[in-house]
Amino acid sequence: MSEGKEMSFLGHIGELRGHLIRSIIAIVLAAFIVGFNINWIMDHIFFGPTRNDFPTFKIVNHFSRMILGEDSITLPKDFPVRVQRLYQQFNVMMAVSIFGGIVVAFPYIVWELWRFISPALHPNERKNSVFIINAVWVLFMTGVLCGYFLILPFAVNFGVIFKISDIIVPLYDLSDYTTLFLQVVIGMGVIFLFPILIYFLTSIGILTPMFMKTYRRHAIVLIMVVAAIITPADVLSMLMAAFPLLLLYEFSIVMCSYTYKKAQKREGNLPAVQD
Repeated sequence: MSEGKEMSFLGHIGELRGHLIRSIIAIVLAAFIVGFNINWIMDHIFFGPTRNDFPTFKIVNHFSRMILGEDSITLPKDFPVRVQRLYQQFNVMMAVSIFGGIVVAFPYIVWELWRFISPALHPNERKNSVFIINAVWVLFMTGVLCGYFLILPFAVNFGVIFKISDIIVPLYDLSDYTTLFLQVVIGMGVIFLFPILIYFLTSIGILTPMFMKTYRRHAIVLIMVVAAIITPADVLSMLMAAFPLLLLYEFSIVMCSYTYKKAQKREGNLPAVQD
């Protein structure tokens, strides 16, 4: 019996390895696609938030002209970027390709995860897991888009317009901008998975909606700290990051309440089933 359990465990390990290998292959293929199109991606996506024709700036300036009669955001025509090390451009290309590959392949990675856990689930659990698995990649992609279109442009705007002397000539480092880009975009994608964590903690009885409501003020402070970590030092970028996170927390309370009621109802029905 113990030998059979050991073989079953090893079989699960082998199956998990297969899913991991396919996920890594998907990331590598997506990274190659990003790498082969790196020039277009760098010019149109990576450096997009540094130009005045970026969609976020267009929308903000449109409403600004309606209210103030003039544009409220105007970036310099040029965004001079320098490299200080011989292989800095190559390292940036590799970083953008790998992280871009992860973002592009993320829905497939989540699907491979669901394929691994779904055989062990009951039909009802499998039905619920489909919703959760889809919610994982949807929330991650929503966070990535939120970071790219909502937070990064204002962080770049603040960094460009802030001056302590007219004598200083701005010349931006490529690695610094890359770090800012990945920190904001990937960071928001990961943070937007918070409702999924709340769902699992509530399902196993660790978290309750009463707890989340009671400690809402503490959560607001923590959210502000997290927003300050994933954004630069300016207050505007931090507030732009904190706002969707606050909405995400309120949404998580609703999800926690729904999951908690279902768990309580399921536990309440257990004695009746046993009788």
